[in-house]
Amino acid sequence: MTPKIELKGVFKRFGPKVVLDGVDLSVMPGESLVIIGGSGTGKSVTIKSVLGLVTPDKGSIKVDGQEVTRLTGRAREKVNQKFGMLFQAAALFDSLKVWENVAFALIQGRGLGRAEAKKIALQKLAKVGLGPEVAELSPSELSGGMQKRVGLARAIAAEPEIIFFDEPTTGLDPIMADVINDLIVATVKEMGVTTLSITHDMTSARKIADKIAMLYKGKIIWSGRKEDIDKSGNPYVDQFIHGRAEGPIKMEVVR
Repeated sequence: MTPKIELKGVFKRFGPKVVLDGVDLSVMPGESLVIIGGSGTGKSVTIKSVLGLVTPDKGSIKVDGQEVTRLTGRAREKVNQKFGMLFQAAALFDSLKVWENVAFALIQGRGLGRAEAKKIALQKLAKVGLGPEVAELSPSELSGGMQKRVGLARAIAAEPEIIFFDEPTTGLDPIMADVINDLIVATVKEMGVTTLSITHDMTSARKIADKIAMLYKGKIIWSGRKEDIDKSGNPYVDQFIHGRAEGPIKMEVVR
């Protein structure tokens, strides 16, 4: 079976800083892979590389078996139509109503009429537990948890084959974070989509992942089924998943 997403030997540096140092990853159709790791380890750059927002210096990135690292124009747009994205801070446009945010890709990317796009937006909002009254509000009138729901509705609006989740529970209290995690799991299962997520929240990772990969200093240092992470035998993984200050991972502290 062809992986939905496959990275081989992906390198990326910004100036003297090597951010990705030969990343190998594959995500099979219908699978949920979560990349864990601390800040600055290259998680976001990995996702941006797949999305085409960052061009790797070396290596291969394939989506459905198609090499995408050098695609531009229409060819790139065609691949990107397979993608949905839930951004870290929801990243909603405050100048647009909630329903317009959800329908944004349908109107701008697919050329759908506003009436039809609004109908779909209301359906997607209902899927994430938000009623039609929310559709007319501005994002600034919503709580953090509601904004995440709207972000999820927007991510699924165009029926993508692949959804990216960027720190989906950042800024939420533990109960709301669990609600969002449950919602992600239910939505992904219902749609049968493939997902690639990044997070440093192990509670979230354990909930939404089938497989987990840990990125450290630009390299995948462990990957496997989420059930196996507690017996990884890797001291870096062990320190990270238990949130210990002591261990091989040293935090840079400016004194």
